[in-house]
Amino acid sequence: MSSSFGRLLRLTTFGESHGKAIGGVVDGFPSGVRIDEDFIRSEMGRRRPGSTPLGTKRNESDEVNILSGVYNGLSTGAPIGFMIENRTQISSDYSEIEHKYRPGHADYTFDAKYGIRDPRGGGRSSGRETAARVFGGALAKLFLREHGISVSAGVVEIGGIKAENYEWNPPFPSPLYAPQCDALDKMLERIEEARRASDSAGGVIECRIEGVPAGLGDPVFDKLDAALAMAVVSIGAVKGIEFGAGFSSTEKRGSENNDQMRAEDGRPVFLSNNAGGILGGISNGNTILFRAAVKPTPSIAKEQLTITDRMENTSISVRGRHDPVIVPRAVVVVEAMAALTIADALLLQRAYER
Repeated sequence: MSSSFGRLLRLTTFGESHGKAIGGVVDGFPSGVRIDEDFIRSEMGRRRPGSTPLGTKRNESDEVNILSGVYNGLSTGAPIGFMIENRTQISSDYSEIEHKYRPGHADYTFDAKYGIRDPRGGGRSSGRETAARVFGGALAKLFLREHGISVSAGVVEIGGIKAENYEWNPPFPSPLYAPQCDALDKMLERIEEARRASDSAGGVIECRIEGVPAGLGDPVFDKLDAALAMAVVSIGAVKGIEFGAGFSSTEKRGSENNDQMRAEDGRPVFLSNNAGGILGGISNGNTILFRAAVKPTPSIAKEQLTITDRMENTSISVRGRHDPVIVPRAVVVVEAMAALTIADALLLQRAYER
């Protein structure tokens, strides 16, 4: 089972949703980077269970214990080991469905691959694992900050309700983590409709990466957009991704979709950004822009048809503390995976230039 991500900057995670702890190691992190623990704490708080009235009632502090790789507030270049304790798990919530496969979850496929699974909250397949990604992403953001690169994301659609005519002015406020627009109240109402029906809703997260220099990424298999796509789709709830104009580019002519260029002060300027900041797999210096589709939370109290691990037909109603919408808490996870990818690409470019 692979639990590592990245090439030069490598995040390895461990732990299960209802185990004693989750955590990991960030290897290849540069030395001399100021480790802002207040910033890390605020990043963890954006994903933390119980941090928003829209989410699960499970309340975890998600306090990170940094075990190695930091001295006097600076990274030393050694592996940064960390651990996050699980303190409020209630495994008994899953006793009634221990032998039932939850629709929309990895229960069946995990069993099919490994012949054994941890039914408590999904074990290794749980969204709880993403807390470790947020810590790794927070470190990557601190490194990118020193190079004038920022990563921000926000909710732009919930349950078919789209944000329109919004200004991109992060950071976006809790609980929705969406840019200010006229659709906010409708988005919140759509979530409440799903909650009242014992159901759930999905949505779309937009991410923008500013300050990336031209030249990151490779033109064939290791395209920067391919690396970002792999990173973001590795988040369990993400089912699709598009860059720039994305699928709407199929409706345009080439003359409309091409990002025309002019020279200003000896530098190229793009008159649009349909490419999403990446051409031929290589960053072009424009804002990198992509959108990720996040599915509705699969754990719902509404009764559904399923089978048991003995191949018996049955039904299931998932009790416990679950999010009627996972999208707002996934915003910082999308940012984290994007930041890790760009930081890794920047380090690879450094190595190439040497």
